[in-house]
Amino acid sequence: MISLFLASILLGAASGLLAGLFGIGGGLIIVPVLAILFSAQGFSAELVMIMSVATSLATIIFTSIASVLAHHNLNTVLWNKVLNLGPGIMVGAAVGALIANHISGSLLRVIFILYLLGVGVQMALQLKPKPGQLQPSKRLDLVAASLIGLFSSLLGIGGGTLIVPYLVHYQSPMRNAVAVAIASACGLPIAVVGTLGYALLGKDAAQLPDWSLGYIFLPSFLGIVLTSIFTAPIGAKLAHKLPAEKLKRFFSLLLFVMAAKLLWF
Repeated sequence: MISLFLASILLGAASGLLAGLFGIGGGLIIVPVLAILFSAQGFSAELVMIMSVATSLATIIFTSIASVLAHHNLNTVLWNKVLNLGPGIMVGAAVGALIANHISGSLLRVIFILYLLGVGVQMALQLKPKPGQLQPSKRLDLVAASLIGLFSSLLGIGGGTLIVPYLVHYQSPMRNAVAVAIASACGLPIAVVGTLGYALLGKDAAQLPDWSLGYIFLPSFLGIVLTSIFTAPIGAKLAHKLPAEKLKRFFSLLLFVMAAKLLWF
């Protein structure tokens, strides 16, 4: 367990740095790496993916709080929009945890692999959401927020890669910076509800390793949080100095490699 804790400290440092540099959620890196680590440690094959997802969501609570405060201080968060999306997101996040608890570990792994490939292609081709013409509505927000919350909880991510395209495309006109700020604020309820769901649903699960809170593996959770909260701001600063757009293409290759590793580990 000590080796997993130490590996998680390194993972937290790397995921925080990459999240700040590329403006992505840490779950994109945390989930596949934890899955590989948990599998190597001999965790039950059926628990590897759901524990990786649950642990990732738990860490996102803390990174989301830091991100929300930063965006709020810059006055870029449209809180009325966050409140509109919030109920659907929380319901969706709860449903996502329920689905993850009832599907096989193999299916959950395939779903995450497809997500990795999708984000990898988007980064490799530098695809960006285009402003649409459809005007926002409460009904559209409810449906979209529920689906975003569901898939985010199911994948162990903060939802930024799903929320930003929706806001930019369907909430015309909305600047990307404002969409990112709203996505950061929406990531907190996703993480909180999803984490509670996974903690409660997994409390009586068989073959859980020691130091687990439901499906959340506490040593990895603590290790990731300890470092990611410090490296994420460093990554954000580097984003203004390094050619982040060009680096995204190299990062997309890493995502493809991790998808392949998840497919065959």
